[in-house]
Amino acid sequence: MISGEDGSMGASGWDYVTRYDGDVAAALGTLQAKVFQEEYGDGSRFPSLKGLYADEEFMGTEGTHTILDIDRVVATDDPPTRSGVADHGTLRPLALNRVAHHFGTDRPTVGQYEELAAAANEAESHEEHERSLFGECQMRWTGYYVVLYSDGVPTHLGIFGFSGD
Repeated sequence: MISGEDGSMGASGWDYVTRYDGDVAAALGTLQAKVFQEEYGDGSRFPSLKGLYADEEFMGTEGTHTILDIDRVVATDDPPTRSGVADHGTLRPLALNRVAHHFGTDRPTVGQYEELAAAANEAESHEEHERSLFGECQMRWTGYYVVLYSDGVPTHLGIFGFSGD
C-alpha cells in the first residue's frame, strides 16, 4: 500500500510488507505483480506490467508513485548517489548498523517494522521524519528493504522508498 508523502512537491513515499523466501528479487517481483493488479488490473491503461514499463515517457516523467517505480535489486548497502543515474530505480538493503539503530536488533519483526512505519508516517516535522526509519531514504526513485523475522527465521521484507518529482 502507498502510505504517505514526504512533504516534497509531487514525491510520494510508499512502504510494504511482503513475504520473503530467501530471494529478494523474487519477493520484489511478486509484490510488483500484486501492486500492478491493484493499480492497473483493469487493463484500460496498461495491458501488463511489461506494457507499463514499455511506456518510457510515463515511467520517466510521472511514474506510478509505488513499488512499480523500482526496477532492480542491488546488493550494496551503500546509499545511492544523487548524481548516480545508475542508482535510480534501485532497491537495496538497509545497512545492518542502521537496522540496529532503528530496531535495536539485527533481527526485527514485522510488528517492529509496522510500528516504525506508522511513526514515520505520523512524523509532524521534517526533522522528525529525517530521524525516522523512512528518513533513511534520501533519494527519490529508490528504496530500501529490511529482512524481517518470525521466531528467528526470515519470513518477510519491509520495503520503503520514494518516487515522483
